[in-house]
This record gives sequence, structure tokens and C-alpha cells, in this order.
Amino acid sequence: MVDLDLEKFFDRVNHDGLMARVAARLSDKRVLRLIRAFLKAGVMEDGLVSPVDEGTPQGGPLSPLLSNLVLDDLDKELERRGHRFCRYADDANIYVRSRRAGERVMASVSRFLTSKLRLKVNETKSAVAQPEERKFLGFSISDDGSERRIAPKALNKFKAQIRDMTRRTRGISLPQIIEDLAPYLLGWRGYFGFCQTPRVLTNLEAWIRRRLRLYLWRQWQNGPNRFKVLQRRGVPKFHAAVAAGSPTRLWRMSGHPALQQALRNSYFDGLGLPRLYVSAHA
Repeated sequence: MVDLDLEKFFDRVNHDGLMARVAARLSDKRVLRLIRAFLKAGVMEDGLVSPVDEGTPQGGPLSPLLSNLVLDDLDKELERRGHRFCRYADDANIYVRSRRAGERVMASVSRFLTSKLRLKVNETKSAVAQPEERKFLGFSISDDGSERRIAPKALNKFKAQIRDMTRRTRGISLPQIIEDLAPYLLGWRGYFGFCQTPRVLTNLEAWIRRRLRLYLWRQWQNGPNRFKVLQRRGVPKFHAAVAAGSPTRLWRMSGHPALQQALRNSYFDGLGLPRLYVSAHA
């Protein structure tokens, strides 16, 4: 796989070349003037606006569309050469049969981008490698192309966000925690639910519930109170006493059978905690 990343793409798009591409598709001069003004608006830093002669504003609503007008030439060139590829904005993967072929494609495509589009490949972020070794839009692909996986970096970012949202210092109720979590989980599922590794999603669900059990265990504060809550939630007296008096560290305790019995999966479902894995037959 040839994994291409364009260096400072949104900062370096040539305005005249971009406007020529827009004008080839659009005849309304008022709209053309508006787009030119958008490109020339400048960047504010420390309260001062600096004029710009190239690039499109990162995060601007028109930038992704305008970037595709520029890189449409790259798509057509790759199609002309018969390559199999996938591109999103300034990230592109080209799939080849061997490392040697990949190195040839990397060199020739880099020359095309520099000479025809005045763009430069970011050599530190680009590489020729096995698909499993690289990530694309948060995903990685198995070497034989049979499985679409969530990239480790995306998983680590997700877990860091959940840890932050369930940290012990928040001091709010569990329903409020879940209300805060729900939009993030639903959005994440809407994107990464596309993966072909359901076990990863179900393991993440279990990990989130364990984080929430840990959150409640801390809120219950001490042995006597924990004993009362466990009993109230249906844990037999002996098992509740053993769990409440346990010196086990908090994280290990969050996986204790008594705590799992008191706070079953259905309990979190009832509070509106979204599932990450939704079966196609559900």
C-alpha cells in the first residue's frame, strides 16, 4: 500500500489554479467573487489579520469541497494509470501488488503532484507498507484485504476520551454521566461501527460498563454504605459483605462478581447507555 499524505495541503493550495478549476464548472461571477473573497479573507493571529496568497482556511465550510476540485486531477490520473485507490481530502491510499511497485508509484505520483498541482508529499507521514501497518481515516486493513479494523491510535483516543468523561473528580450522578456520554458514543458508533471486528466493539462496551461500575463504587465511598447498596440491589448478604470489606484495588474491584450482579448490563441499558455493537439482524 502507498500511503500518501500531502504536506500542509490546506495551507498551500494555489489560489489562481483553484479559481480556474472553479470557473471551469461555474459561470456565476458573483459566486466566483465570493469564493475568491473567502480564500483571501486572511488568518487572524493574536488579534491581527494576516493576508494570504495561497491555501484554504482549515475548518472552513468550503475547504473540503475546494480541495476535491484540486485533487480531482489526482483521481483522474490514478484512474488513467489503472490504480486501485481510496482518497479522502488530502489522505490517499493506493493499493499495489509489491513493495517495489509501491516505491515506483510513490515516486511517480510525488512527481505528478509537484509538477502538475504544485503540492508536496509529506515524506514523514507517507510510506510504502503493508496495509496492517498503516491507518486510513481511523481504520486499518488486514494484509489480505479481508477485514476492516479500527486502528490502534483511534482506539487509544476513544479510551482517553471515556476516561476523561468518567474521571473520579467529576462528582455528578451516573445518569448525568451517561447523558454526557451518549452523544459521543452514538457519533463514534456511527463512524467506527463500519468496522468488521465486532469483538472489539463488544469488548469496548464491557470496558465502558466497568468504568461506570468503578465510578459508582467510588461514590458509595465506604464499606458499610457499599454493603447496604449491594444488598439493596439483590446481592446475597454474605457476598455483599465480602465485596464491601475487600481491600482489592478499585479497578480490579470493578470487575468483582458481586458488583456485576448489582449493576448488570441491563441496568446500564435502562439508563440509556448506547451499545457500540448493533447486530445487522437487530
